Amino acid sequence: MIITALITTVVGLLIGYFARKTIAESKIKSAEDLARTILETAKRDGENKKRELLLEAKEEIHKMRSDLEKEIRDRRGELQRLERRLIQKEETLDRRAETLEQKESFLEQKQKEIQQLEEQISVLHQKEIEELERISGLSREEAKAILLEDVQKDIKHEMAIMIKEIENKAREEAEIKAREIISSAIQRCAADHAAETTVSVVTLPNDEMKGRIIGREGRNIRTLETLTGIDLIIDDTPEAVVISGFDPIRREIARIALEKLIEDGRIHPARIEEMVEKAKKEVDNMISKAGEEAAFEVGVHGLHPELIKLLGRLKFRTSYGQNVLKHSIEVAHLAGLMAYELRADAAIAKRAGLLHDIGKAVDHEIEGPHVMIGAELAKKYHESDAVIHAIMAHHNDVEPQTVEAVLVQAADAISAARPGARREALEAYIKRLNKLEEIANSFEGVEKSYAIQAGREIRIMVKPEMISDEDIVILARNISKKIEEEVEYPGQIKVIVIRETIAIDYAK
Repeated sequence: MIITALITTVVGLLIGYFARKTIAESKIKSAEDLARTILETAKRDGENKKRELLLEAKEEIHKMRSDLEKEIRDRRGELQRLERRLIQKEETLDRRAETLEQKESFLEQKQKEIQQLEEQISVLHQKEIEELERISGLSREEAKAILLEDVQKDIKHEMAIMIKEIENKAREEAEIKAREIISSAIQRCAADHAAETTVSVVTLPNDEMKGRIIGREGRNIRTLETLTGIDLIIDDTPEAVVISGFDPIRREIARIALEKLIEDGRIHPARIEEMVEKAKKEVDNMISKAGEEAAFEVGVHGLHPELIKLLGRLKFRTSYGQNVLKHSIEVAHLAGLMAYELRADAAIAKRAGLLHDIGKAVDHEIEGPHVMIGAELAKKYHESDAVIHAIMAHHNDVEPQTVEAVLVQAADAISAARPGARREALEAYIKRLNKLEEIANSFEGVEKSYAIQAGREIRIMVKPEMISDEDIVILARNISKKIEEEVEYPGQIKVIVIRETIAIDYAK
């Protein structure tokens, strides 16, 4: 059974083997047939695709050939147009060349004709000159000299007229501009004025205090006078003591010391000496503060401390009743304002204006005019040459050489001439007015004269039958000169000469 089973198995395996082989061979054959079919189909499709691609390529080549032929035709047409244009331009240039040749020949002919005409004109001109010389009896050079002389005379006359007109116009414009600048400076600068005297009055609480001030056998009053250098006047004036002295600083020290003594009540030589020392220190502080305030108000910086102290001393100095420190501040403002208007150096003008009267701070102690003293002080404390020159020139001690010096001089005159700025004695004032009228009346042809505006202006009426319109200018000048020579006055005096002719008739 085992052998049967093995044989059966082997037979089954052989049968299965041959069966599978037969099936495989049939499948392989079918696959080969399918492959041959696919290859044939692919060959046919490839041939078809190849033919299509060849057709498309032929069509593209044909299209490109057509486009190229069209572009070639267009280029050829453009070249033909350009060729025609070049030919036309050549023809145009040829025609122009022919025209230019014709014009050149025409111009050469005209030039020859002009040369011939010039030669004829030259001959005629020479003949005319010879004829004119024969008629006038003068040579050409002589006639030319006479003509030039006449022309020069005419030109000189016209130049003189023109120069006179320009000078008059410049003078008028300069005067108007100067008035505008000065009036503007005066309006923009308003300074206070203080009129002080050579005496100070101290009020007493009662008349008994006079005896205490005098002291036993006058020792208190002598001590006070010795220490301060002033005179103490105690008279019948009720409840008042008068301090007299030419030095305002000493008077101020004495006044402060006496007021402190009266307030304290203890009056004896030792106490007087102590109070005088305190008063001196207080006045020194006042002086320094006044100088610093003045410099700050004007805007002047970098002053030497000693100059600031000297400025402060001017607070206690007066000139014709005008406080010198206030006057210096006003001069600085005016000079600075005018310098700004004239485009000058306003800083130098202000500095020189503030320091122009610095010599008055010590003119009681140093001999000489305050101008020279002020210049020496400015030089000592290293002020600039421009400032020193302006100080020296503000009273014409030296001739002004700079614009700033002239402005300081003008500002000083304006400040001094301001109405009410300066005070003078009534007798001197009346005497000056009478002197002005007397000078005016001394001239021939003057009918009457009036000194007005506090003696700063004089109006003169002349006799019209004796003085002509031209003469009044000379008369005004002569009167001004005589006033300058014979009268002393601050500022300036305006002289007005009036000539009036009245004609009266009646219609009947």
